[in-house]
Amino acid sequence: MVDVGDDAPDFTAPFVTDEIGSKTFSDVLDEEAPVVLAFFPGAFTSVCTDELCTFESELAAFDDVGASIYGISVDTPFALQEFKEQNDLSFGLVSDTNKEIVADYDVEMDFDDIGYYGVAKRAVFVVDGDGKVTYEWVSDDPGVEPDYDEVEAAAAAAAGQRASMN
Repeated sequence: MVDVGDDAPDFTAPFVTDEIGSKTFSDVLDEEAPVVLAFFPGAFTSVCTDELCTFESELAAFDDVGASIYGISVDTPFALQEFKEQNDLSFGLVSDTNKEIVADYDVEMDFDDIGYYGVAKRAVFVVDGDGKVTYEWVSDDPGVEPDYDEVEAAAAAAAGQRASMN
């Protein structure tokens, strides 16, 4: 399990922003820290749509402290691109079809009853400019959303740490 104080696992994956392209998280972190990584089980599902649309509606609070948000799921980049467009999401999404990121962050879950394995748990990590995890929240219940105020406060704290070091 990735805990507060740990180095955030680095990864290279398809990022869905204005276009689809492979990026490495540490490179993104250099330019956009702190970063909120919001893992979600699947695009186009009700709770996941609610969660990412809530992050979108709260985006100004994250922008105010200089934090970036990326949603991560095991969906294909093409499905995520459509999900992003249909929900007018202005932040990026990351496709983990190889299920390596969910494994590295230890947030895998299985839906045994339908034979679907290696889906992302609903989880949120805040990573500061030094690549350290400053906040983590992981739910075993895919129907539970994170405490958005808590995530915003964690992003602000991580941004403040970076600002005080500069």
